[in-house]
This record gives sequence, structure tokens and C-alpha cells, in this order.
Amino acid sequence: MVELVDKQTDMLALDLVNTLIPPLKKEDTIQRALDWMGQFRLSELAVVDNGIFIGLLNEEMLYDANNPEMLIKDLELFHTNAFVGEKTHFYEVIKVAADNNVQIVAVVGEEDKRFKGLITLKDTAMALARVYATQNPGATFVLQMDYFDYSLSEISRLIEENGAKVLSSFVETNPQNQQELRLTIKLNSQEISHIIATLERFGYTIIAKFEEGQSDEWTKDRLDMFFKILDI
Repeated sequence: MVELVDKQTDMLALDLVNTLIPPLKKEDTIQRALDWMGQFRLSELAVVDNGIFIGLLNEEMLYDANNPEMLIKDLELFHTNAFVGEKTHFYEVIKVAADNNVQIVAVVGEEDKRFKGLITLKDTAMALARVYATQNPGATFVLQMDYFDYSLSEISRLIEENGAKVLSSFVETNPQNQQELRLTIKLNSQEISHIIATLERFGYTIIAKFEEGQSDEWTKDRLDMFFKILDI
């Protein structure tokens, strides 16, 4: 389970569409697909049928076919669920890409499901970097709790009662215990001792905290790890 919340940005999938990368059609050849992959430096491309997204193909399956003149319609496409609606928050794009283990995600209309364009993970990485680059200074801390105890609204309320605001949060499941969550919170305040004390008084466990300089380094490490995964 991954949930990402950022109160500073409403960046949607449609804002990240790369208009330079066209979709393939079923009547296109494998050679055209390979040419476009080389031109756009991608190993995957989307395929549409009458304007509707129907799946992805990758470089490996094209070479396995060993027939440049074969039509795309004769291939078995994969990751037919690798798409998001145009109003989807860009964090969800990262989740869909991770769930499908792909480097590109299609964007479709909310109502008609027609293909709107492609987003590459490089595009989402740049958006993520811009979000963190524009955040206000502040401390970061990590809480650990049982899944059923998680309530971001309640935690935010306790924080706001101490005069601070949540700038962003990141929720991830403990790999060693699927019923346990770790919540990372970035605040707009550098002073967090009263906030920590309040949260602990209400039974929350703080497993890590970072002051402003440490918080910046923590954010950089997260971004560096993300870019390394994308190999860009």
C-alpha cells in the first residue's frame, strides 16, 4: 500500500502528458514501432484502436517477433491497465507504473476513455522534484502505527493545534509487518518538540525525526533513490 499526499500541488496527469510521443495504431508495423522507440529513446509505446488505449508493447517483444513488416494487431499487447484518468493526481501515475512495472503510463479521458497522451516516469520524476524543490523549510518526522490506527486527519489536527501545518505526507506499509504503517510527515515548522510530545501523549510512536538540514538531506536521498530506480 502506498499513499502520497501533497497539499502544495494539484498537478494532474493531463498536466504531465508528453505531446511529442504519438501512440501506435494496430495497422502500424513493428519497424515503425522500433523506429519510434529509437527516436524517443523509449523501450515501450502505447497502442490505440480508434482512439481508445488498448495496451502497451515493448522492445523485447518486437525483436522476438523477428519480422519488421508484421503489423501491431498481430501482437499480443500487455499491461492493458497501465493507464490513468486525465484528472488523476500525478503521484498515482507513479503507483500505476510501479504496479505494472512499466516506464510509461497512458492518460485517458474521464468520461469517454479516449487516449489523451503518454506520461513517462521521467516526466513524473521531474514533477516530483519540482514539488520538493518548492516546499517551505521545515522538519520531517516518521511515525509507526497499526493499520487500523491510521488517520491523517486526526494526526493533522494534533499538529495544527500546535501551530504547524502538514506540507506533505508519505504512507508506506512496513515490509516486515503488513498490518503496520509508517507515516512520514513534512511540516512548515522547524520546531517540532511540542508536536512530538503531543503525538506521543496520544499514543503515536515516533521512530525518526529530522531537523531542517537533516530533512533536506532526507528529501534529497528519497529523490536520488527514485531517479536511480528510473535510471535517468
